[in-house]
Amino acid sequence: MRIALHSTLRPGAVDDYLREHARVPDDLRALFDRAGIRDWTIWRSGDRLFHLVECDDFDHAMRIIRGDDADRRWQDHIGRFVEGFLGPDGDEGYVPMEKVWRLEEQRAEPVIDMGLD
Repeated sequence: MRIALHSTLRPGAVDDYLREHARVPDDLRALFDRAGIRDWTIWRSGDRLFHLVECDDFDHAMRIIRGDDADRRWQDHIGRFVEGFLGPDGDEGYVPMEKVWRLEEQRAEPVIDMGLD
């Protein structure tokens, strides 16, 4: 399962965020392993962060992560630089973004003439 998340940085926090997020604590990495998170990638555009989480079950993983001291410590630390998370319609919240299209999925489908020529 792939989940995309969107968050924003606090004004002026880019350099600090990049420095502090260059490596996450080992106990957080171990927690991700226990929660079934195989990979988590973050891209930045200005003050916006885009996360791609690859996991077995996102809701299950978040239940495990949100109840753990390693996550609380990390959120207290990195939260100084993060304004918050935004859902697909721009509302505040830790809600996955809406997937619109994926090339790999389209390749698996039969070719359809859409008459765009």
